[in-house]
Amino acid sequence: MVGLKQLIRRRFSLRDSIAASLPTTQHEKLRHSLPSHHLARLTPKRFLDLHQLGNRAAIEKERARLTDEMNRGYFADMAEFKQHGGKIAEANKVIIPAMEAVKFPDFEVCYSDGKTMKLPFRLCDNVVGSDKSSVPKATLVCLSFRASSQEMINSWSRPYAEAFSKSKDVHLYQVSFIDSWLLCRGPVKRFLLWTMKKPNHNESNDTLQRQTVYSFGDHYYFRKELKILNLLTGYIFLLDNFGRGRWKGSGLATEDELSSLFSSTSLLLDE
Repeated sequence: MVGLKQLIRRRFSLRDSIAASLPTTQHEKLRHSLPSHHLARLTPKRFLDLHQLGNRAAIEKERARLTDEMNRGYFADMAEFKQHGGKIAEANKVIIPAMEAVKFPDFEVCYSDGKTMKLPFRLCDNVVGSDKSSVPKATLVCLSFRASSQEMINSWSRPYAEAFSKSKDVHLYQVSFIDSWLLCRGPVKRFLLWTMKKPNHNESNDTLQRQTVYSFGDHYYFRKELKILNLLTGYIFLLDNFGRGRWKGSGLATEDELSSLFSSTSLLLDE
């Protein structure tokens, strides 16, 4: 064993001696002669060029995203919000037919205790027996990207929870999206979830599963798929047991919209 270690040390010593004796290349001479601020300008460009050669599609995709985000910012959201008060569009008056419904994108959420899961729940063809009964027939997903939209979310979730409080086939999820780089870091994220914990006691005997969850990270492409532009308002989606969007609304709920949401949910329960 001692002899092997000595052999390894001699090998590395010989390698270092050879490397030290080699002449410095012209590129290295130029690199060492340049001031640090010139290196700072050259390095990113060189990295970008190499990355473009290796993955041009990814660069173009990121460039399109940057252009999109630069054209749409907080002030645009605020100006639009002042015009319609968060009501991006009128909610559906009737349920969307199953043949026309679009699959809702999958995304990961966290409970306040740190446990994670993926939404939405979907009924697959290969699911049989008791597993099928665990998939709700109707799921109301309430999306909030900024704290300012919480009042809007409550205008939908509270009356909905009251209307279907005794239904075991209905789930309700209030999702808060957190995309801040700092708040998504491990220690800060754990502390934030800890502050969100609520006392473990039963406030009601409702059968309906009503959960408050959080989704951390970059949600740009998730929002893009759902055509969500304004982050100051709340968004409501009613999903069936195949994870398809069958109804949607935004902003503060009106009586007519709630009536339409309730009737659409009842239709899903009867399907």
